[in-house]
Amino acid sequence: MPVSDAVLTQILAQLEAMQVSQQTMQAKLDALSLGVNKTPISPLEPKSTDRIPTLSSPAPAGQPSLAKVTTAASAEAIITTKSAMGVQSDDSGRAALSSSPPVTGAKGGLTDKEREKLLYPGRVNLTTYPDQHGIDPYRLHWGASTPEERGPVICSRLPSSIKHRNAIGAHSGSYSIYRALSIAMGALNPTHKPDYSNTEPPVSIPPNPTWSDPSKIVSFDPYGHLVPMVYRKQIEEQGLDIRPSIAVTKAHLKMSELDDAERRGDLKVDGHVVLRSRPIMNVDGTPSDAPPGVEVAVSKAAVEPVWYLPGVAERFGISESLLRRALFEDTGGMYPELITRPDIKVFLPPIGNLTVYIFGNPAFMSDESKELTLRVHDECNGSDVFGSDICTCKPYLTYAIEECIRGAQKGGVGVVVYFRKEGRALGEVTKYALSVSPFPIPPNIPLQPRYLVYNLRKRGGDSADKYFKSTEMIAGVKDMRFQALMPDVLHWLGIKKVDHMVSMSDMKYDAIVKSGIPILRRYDIPEHLIPPDSRVEIDAKIAAGYFSSGKKVTEADLVKTVGRTWEETEH
Repeated sequence: MPVSDAVLTQILAQLEAMQVSQQTMQAKLDALSLGVNKTPISPLEPKSTDRIPTLSSPAPAGQPSLAKVTTAASAEAIITTKSAMGVQSDDSGRAALSSSPPVTGAKGGLTDKEREKLLYPGRVNLTTYPDQHGIDPYRLHWGASTPEERGPVICSRLPSSIKHRNAIGAHSGSYSIYRALSIAMGALNPTHKPDYSNTEPPVSIPPNPTWSDPSKIVSFDPYGHLVPMVYRKQIEEQGLDIRPSIAVTKAHLKMSELDDAERRGDLKVDGHVVLRSRPIMNVDGTPSDAPPGVEVAVSKAAVEPVWYLPGVAERFGISESLLRRALFEDTGGMYPELITRPDIKVFLPPIGNLTVYIFGNPAFMSDESKELTLRVHDECNGSDVFGSDICTCKPYLTYAIEECIRGAQKGGVGVVVYFRKEGRALGEVTKYALSVSPFPIPPNIPLQPRYLVYNLRKRGGDSADKYFKSTEMIAGVKDMRFQALMPDVLHWLGIKKVDHMVSMSDMKYDAIVKSGIPILRRYDIPEHLIPPDSRVEIDAKIAAGYFSSGKKVTEADLVKTVGRTWEETEH
């Protein structure tokens, strides 16, 4: 039976009245908790606390071990869960800790429940709403011309910042879980204030016009490495918890493959890009006569994802509301504010970051008179780290690094971007899961595909014509990397053209060119670097449209390309 507008209006009025009533009761509770002569505080105003237990808390004689802290803020946020039948609101807060140096101690005689009440004195805050009492997000204008106009990204739930949050999620991606564990165990002070002294980037990645173009960079914060400098006032004077999402540094690469390349004469020691390594030491501490090999000077940047949701949605050609709903539903409902806070446009997703390695002078990246060599590489732990020969990932990566070095030595610059997208972003776990099970996998059990695909290939006849079909049978899709966001990092670096792209991927090529960066030359992995068992992968990719300067592969040819079976190798 349809409900009339009058009935809906009446229900809404009742909901709002219940919300006001709840807030009034909460204020009275706060007044009672503070004492008769104290002034009640707002549910989102900080409360004081005297002691919070941590592992670093010394125990006074005869008393439980506690961390002595100065009176500080803890936040409570009204939660209003709106439904067609009523309103249920809760508040939440966290006790603030001092930043005193850690002192060895134990958690003492407190139970976990007592520690939980001291750490989180308020009720559980499941979500917030735009019109909620006390909510005052810090203004964020993505794509503004200056960092001051743009505003900082604030996702912290700490007392000083919870009212001003303008981003959903947490810093450090999936590593935020380890932070939570550290706090629960008492190893980390939840309100520890980072000291950013002497952390400035030793390499300049200066602003360029794409930083203020909301269509060019939507997957991370271009000012992420400059946060302690450009938002110093907000951090130090206003006490806001604003954190860097990018770190830039210098390093030396030491790889056995590069040692081999130098011994073959493919790389030359120049004392600038390629350096002779220090002597190898014997077990007894004396210098060894063995060749020490080489190391390569690089600049590098670690970049955490910070998604501007309207821009991400536009990049993928879907609506922002659909993107939010999908992110909410398919992360197990982890982030309800994706639904309840449409006013917050920034989301820090719990996914891996990317790392940029720069060979040569970083200033040359934005200089169109210099030749730039590029490799965009998606993580493959099995090959990149442990040398699995079922794919070409490691040989292609090392070959690209050599090309970047040679380009830098000729007066250009090389760039390798390493994305954490294991197994075409399908995941690595199920590479091993059920790999030796003699039983069929029930069709109703969802499994992530990477190693399961390997198992299926080896059991079902590993031929190139079945390469992508095997993936689709397990994962339902060939590839989930969706390279539309990938070019953002190139724009951030100021790259305007790519002279040499060491990649066969049509998706990467198309995404870069579509973003406005021309690619003048692309080349594939040399034949002699392709492991025999990875011929299946390469031929399948070439037949599917991957770039190849030589070999042409048709669908009819794929059945002839067969990989090694398990029976051929003793396990």
